[in-house]
Amino acid sequence: MALVRWDPFRDLTALQNEVNRLFTRATGGDVAERQSWTPAIDVVETDNAIELKAELAGMKPEDINIEVQDNVLTVSGERRFEEEVKEDKFYRIERRYGSFSRSLALPPTVDETKVEANYENGVLHIKVHKAEIVKPKKITVSIGGGSEPKTVEATATEQQ
Repeated sequence: MALVRWDPFRDLTALQNEVNRLFTRATGGDVAERQSWTPAIDVVETDNAIELKAELAGMKPEDINIEVQDNVLTVSGERRFEEEVKEDKFYRIERRYGSFSRSLALPPTVDETKVEANYENGVLHIKVHKAEIVKPKKITVSIGGGSEPKTVEATATEQQ
């Protein structure tokens, strides 16, 4: 049987660690994790485009970045805490501040050169248009030695 030295504060320290862990989970993590936030995003696919709406209340358009590369749409930015209160004290601050980044994989049918963005009333609207579908082409083929050409229907597709 091993002898263990009795420490009257061991159980109290363990209890304090459990309470700290509980509060960390309830508040969304430690201070470093709370510096970033994630805006709510809705994505809808229509016949002609992929449309995205993101809630970015309180942000300025110049603080929002939109990039499309290799069929991945990335929306990023930073919401800054800019209010100064000299005489009053803050009672509660619940809105999240700091930087964010959201990426969305787009289908290969989109045209990365046709992206529209509009920011109104705290909501960012992004529309990524789909590429035009290649339509079937009619090809005229001559059959045999110099006879009159006949039209043969065929489908031509482009491969990327």
